Amino acid sequence: MRGATGRAILAVALLSACQKPAAEKSGATVQVGAMTAATTPAAAPEGRARKVRIQNALFDFDYAYPVQAGHIPALKAWLDADLAKSRAELERSARDGQADAKAAGDPFTPYASDTAWQVVADLPSWLSLSATVSDFAGGAHPSHGYTALVWDKAAGQRLGPGDLFVSKAALSQAIRGPFCDALDKQRAKRRGAPVNRASGDAFDQCIDPVGSTLILGSAGHQAFDRIGVLVGPYEAGPYAEGDYDITLPVTPAVLAAVKPQYRKGFALER
Repeated sequence: MRGATGRAILAVALLSACQKPAAEKSGATVQVGAMTAATTPAAAPEGRARKVRIQNALFDFDYAYPVQAGHIPALKAWLDADLAKSRAELERSARDGQADAKAAGDPFTPYASDTAWQVVADLPSWLSLSATVSDFAGGAHPSHGYTALVWDKAAGQRLGPGDLFVSKAALSQAIRGPFCDALDKQRAKRRGAPVNRASGDAFDQCIDPVGSTLILGSAGHQAFDRIGVLVGPYEAGPYAEGDYDITLPVTPAVLAAVKPQYRKGFALER
């Protein structure tokens, strides 16, 4: 869902130079030197976007969410808690890694974590978000993947996109055929040759779309009429091939797989 998500894979900067502490501003970058739990930047005011960056000799931490999420107090509170949890986990992991490197007499490269939430669709009754998540804990390159959520504005409830369907199996059956065809078309273009699913090569076989990250989008801006599937590295091809981004329309088969209580939030793509 290239246009809908506006997603971009974020490169993780591995910087060890400390930065002078600075106060957080909504929508601005925070750069902090020696960072402890006691000096974690305060949450942005309600109704504002938030972008936090913390750099020091241990780690490089980035976390951001858009203003649309900041306008919803309960969702903002969940994102702020997730930010704090992610930062604490990164610091704990980096301290362990630094200690292990010191014990082995090896140099230590700062760890990194980057979570960037973006709006997929802001509808009258729903807010759909996706995030690119990148991590580095040593090795040849960072690892990255995706996550997503939908916010039910009327119920004030956070859900996973898959929670709106009667089952993973029902959704998979509804979209697997067109998903596999679209995936093979993209793989063939990158590889310069048609994909033979019967080759025996794992990277030639199709994958279950619901095993990757689902996102719910909208071309009509009133209801969900598109489903995106974000396929991370190694899921459908070698790392060098990159990610795959498949967009599928909401069809009658998809509508039939939606839980009855959520069907009014979906529409056929026109």
